[in-house]
Amino acid sequence: MYGSATVVEGSMTQGAGQGPAMRTETLRDFRVPVVEPVPYVTDTAAAAVPGDVPVYGEYPAYYDQGAPVPPPRPAYAPSPAQVPGPGVPLGTTEPEPAEHPGYADPAGGSEDYTPTQRDLPIISRGGPGDTVQVQYVPQDAPADGPGPLFVVGDVHGYLDELITELHAQRLIDADGRWAAGNARLWFLGDFTDRGPDGIGVIDLVMRLSAEAAAAGGYCKALMGNHELLLIGAKRFGDTPVVSGAGTATFQAAWLLNGGQRTDMERLQDVHLQWMSRLDATALEDGHLLLHSDTTAYLDYGDSIEDVNDKVHELLNQHDADETWDLFRKFTKRFAFRDQETGPQAVRELLDTYGGSRVVHGHSPIPYLLGDVGTEDGENTQGPEAIDGPHVYANGLAIAMDGGVTMAGKLLVVQLPLND
Repeated sequence: MYGSATVVEGSMTQGAGQGPAMRTETLRDFRVPVVEPVPYVTDTAAAAVPGDVPVYGEYPAYYDQGAPVPPPRPAYAPSPAQVPGPGVPLGTTEPEPAEHPGYADPAGGSEDYTPTQRDLPIISRGGPGDTVQVQYVPQDAPADGPGPLFVVGDVHGYLDELITELHAQRLIDADGRWAAGNARLWFLGDFTDRGPDGIGVIDLVMRLSAEAAAAGGYCKALMGNHELLLIGAKRFGDTPVVSGAGTATFQAAWLLNGGQRTDMERLQDVHLQWMSRLDATALEDGHLLLHSDTTAYLDYGDSIEDVNDKVHELLNQHDADETWDLFRKFTKRFAFRDQETGPQAVRELLDTYGGSRVVHGHSPIPYLLGDVGTEDGENTQGPEAIDGPHVYANGLAIAMDGGVTMAGKLLVVQLPLND
């Protein structure tokens, strides 16, 4: 276990290791866990304040879409494929909670959210302490021209599954090191929350970024709404923010949406810096890469550069309300799902930012297919049947969230697809 996290922002009403502050009935956005004296919890099985959203069992419902609640993922057990690299703890021996908080949209209305990254040559820990070291790994001379392009869907702390899939695609070797030469690898965001080792996932991606660059390729990432959520929870804690349904806090939203106590304890300055530098969108080989299936990106600029610059500018203001608004918009979803309006929404993004297809994470494929929580209770295709991306919106959109948090599959896929 690593040492305690370092507080990088000024004073806040609740930070790592502090007890929960008193909350009032004005916090109507969230089903706020009541936890005394434990400062962080990993589920939402707690008393609710008046005015809460509907709850299915222990899981809060989607605030905006009324989406059904996913079944809990089986308890976590590391697989033999998990292979820690030298000096970097790629796995965890801590068991995952038997149940995960369901997907819950933390803001009212039909809103949804997302984040992105820039390369940093960071990367391994020297031992059980807090020191993060930089390593440059010697590589063979890179091949001419760009290598193959891969994308990774939402990971949500499932480090073991990520390592297994990266190894299956020959992107890493048996020691967990970059083995793909000049290949290009993009993560679509949402590294933490719900799963057992979100910080381990971030450490791995940061390290692979340096190793891939040394080999002539690259490993990059987009900012997901859960990166924004974790940044907000660390920076602002229980500071009230103005939301569409009243008063809210990042801390309550983070807990409600699967925030893990161990991630907060291990969160360091270097992780916050890395997350805050992620880009919101990118264009690769005609693929417009996004985290969220929303048109909210259009609110931040008419070019990819403008959108990314604006997101970074807002995060650098360290303003709780501005960060919350960014988080709220990047948590919107399902803009491409409707058979009539979905293709038009995708084309609006493509006409503005370029590309011939949108590739996104955020909304689990079982939800896009309507295979989870149907009204008649009969799932024709459960999340365990998801084995690849979902192409929809007249072939203009590719969904990459295979539902790893609900016993689905963590997707690592080479583009373009052969469909």
